[in-house]
Amino acid sequence: MFLGCFCAGLMSVISLLSFTVNLLAIVILCRGKCGLSKCITLYLVAMAASDLLVGITDPFLRKTIRIYFTYSLLSMTTEVLVFTSTAISVWLTVAFTFDRFVAICCEKLKTRYCTERTAAVIIGAVSVLGCLENIPWYFTLVPVYVFDNVPWGCYVKPTFYTSSAWIAYGVTHRVLTPCIPFFLILLLNVLTVRRIVAASRVRRGLRDRSNRENDKDPEMENRRKSIVLLFSITGTFILLWATQAFFYIFTSIAKVRVDDNPTGNYYITRATSGFLQLLSSCTNTCIYVVTQSKFRAELMNAVKFPVSVIRALVRP
Repeated sequence: MFLGCFCAGLMSVISLLSFTVNLLAIVILCRGKCGLSKCITLYLVAMAASDLLVGITDPFLRKTIRIYFTYSLLSMTTEVLVFTSTAISVWLTVAFTFDRFVAICCEKLKTRYCTERTAAVIIGAVSVLGCLENIPWYFTLVPVYVFDNVPWGCYVKPTFYTSSAWIAYGVTHRVLTPCIPFFLILLLNVLTVRRIVAASRVRRGLRDRSNRENDKDPEMENRRKSIVLLFSITGTFILLWATQAFFYIFTSIAKVRVDDNPTGNYYITRATSGFLQLLSSCTNTCIYVVTQSKFRAELMNAVKFPVSVIRALVRP
């Protein structure tokens, strides 16, 4: 009982933190004064917006609706919103990782792909596909009872757990989020690191031959900043989603029995993976603060602004 209340309280705190930091990140990034390209800024704003929706719907809205509107269509709607916002957030991280992979590893494709227009199209496509992929959840419902030919309430139909089609859909849903994105991001990062190491060796050799090894290299400096931002975001994603991905893979292969005992290993692992997954929705802003000096400056200006307004109002 205590563990359940503690987890619920911790989830609520993270949800509030996610809402605050992502809203702040959206405002700062939209001002366009962080020294980032429009392409990168668009991806980061979209990721912050999707993380903001995750923070609102899971667990705050979902828990509230589940308590006060049990067996209602509204309850399933919040579930679908959670699935959709999570899927969009995850796949936007994949899209951002691929964009940086192209920028670093594919010189010929870079000028055509790494543009604001392409980013907008990719973000729109990911958002639409994320919504479409989760629409079938509404068709898993049947009414609790029918009174005067009017359906009341809803719950998941029993065939959802026995039908081959629905089982396949459930497995596909889990594979699409987070298993495939997890391994795609890991693969893209490995390829990017391999390219960076090779390019750095060649560039260092050329600079040594020209006896300019002590001069600063603007190209390598800009690349370094982009790499730090990329690896910080994707590395954090991999760490926080690893438990969720491997927990699903292990339980699917080993056919682990579902156990809702709050002190059982299954419940604790599932709660921990959910906690880490939700935590991933509020880490990107912290990454921006650590890795981007201009973002830190804009954040300080945002913090100082209300203080200066209050001082101006109370000043005689």
